[in-house]
Amino acid sequence: MTSTPTTRESLHTIAAHILARRRFGVSGRFGLRAGPGGIATPSFGEAPETLRLSGSCLIREVGGTSTDILVNGSTLRNLATFAGVDLDEPFSCGADTPPLGPVDTGFQLSTDAMAEITDWFALAWRVLDDVIATVPDRFEVATIQLWPEHFDAATTVKLSATDGVNLGFSPGDAFEDGPYLYVGPWGTARPGDPSFWNVAFGAMRRASEVRDSVDPAESCREFLTTGLHLITSM
Repeated sequence: MTSTPTTRESLHTIAAHILARRRFGVSGRFGLRAGPGGIATPSFGEAPETLRLSGSCLIREVGGTSTDILVNGSTLRNLATFAGVDLDEPFSCGADTPPLGPVDTGFQLSTDAMAEITDWFALAWRVLDDVIATVPDRFEVATIQLWPEHFDAATTVKLSATDGVNLGFSPGDAFEDGPYLYVGPWGTARPGDPSFWNVAFGAMRRASEVRDSVDPAESCREFLTTGLHLITSM
């Protein structure tokens, strides 16, 4: 199944302009995480505070208190008011920050598409944690983030001050409609089997391919580890 662009784009907008905006307004940081049943901020602020999408709900936890609002039927403005976000304040999480879009139109998100996307991000964390655990100590590894700009879960293995490789999971984008995982070297070298490097930015594998395997998580680990080994062994 391929997630519908409408649901993916709506989740991207909520992640960027509700979760990331709120975290950035308080802490100056906007990276997100896979969370229980969905997408979440890390805890931030003095209370501390967490915002998370879980299934069809946006949940706000401040100190020891939890409140929630249904996403479907709510507008972006409703969600912003609930989360303490000012949509009129300038905000950018990068050149590809999604536009606000219609802030007074209610969301109608597909439950199946939402589950596909959030399950993909949950798998990303499990696999990326396993992969980076194998990285030699001489390389620097970035904290895994769900980046609100591109709406992908990714980390970077830094090989030197100017060279590295990105490892990530995308739920789909302008390049590829469905979910995929990727290896993106910073440089132009593509060592080893040329067929592994199947896209201009490096290598990718569609979710549909790994889901057909006996062990999808192991298939993802093998793909990412192969790409990482080729680049780090040059």
